[in-house]
Amino acid sequence: MQEKAAIAPLQPDHLTIMVSSLDRSMAWYDALLPLLGFRRHKPHIWSNGSFFLQFAQAKPGTSPYERYGAGVNHVGFGAPDADTVHGIRQGMQDAGFEVPDIQMLKGATALFMKDPDGFRFEITYYPPGVPVVD
Repeated sequence: MQEKAAIAPLQPDHLTIMVSSLDRSMAWYDALLPLLGFRRHKPHIWSNGSFFLQFAQAKPGTSPYERYGAGVNHVGFGAPDADTVHGIRQGMQDAGFEVPDIQMLKGATALFMKDPDGFRFEITYYPPGVPVVD
């Protein structure tokens, strides 16, 4: 029997987010994504150079995100330090959006925000030794 050759790990390259209103949601994402190092690639598509976020209009009658429903719960971004987490929170607040308090979770500094449809974005600084998922 022949062994299968090992392949290099595949890296995620994009995430498509369906929104109930492109106008309402893009105002939120237009404020957040530059704070995360993304640049507009073209209308409704942002990139950080290697990863793309694409936004599209959801079909009428579909359900928005639910806290414990099936499907994607949230997307997380790692920050290089706690000051970055605080700066992103301040940037979203300065842009006029309601932003929750920063949480301290097992040594990590975390910010969990919801887009206008309820999709959650996590921005967290993990000090050395603190796992990303636990």
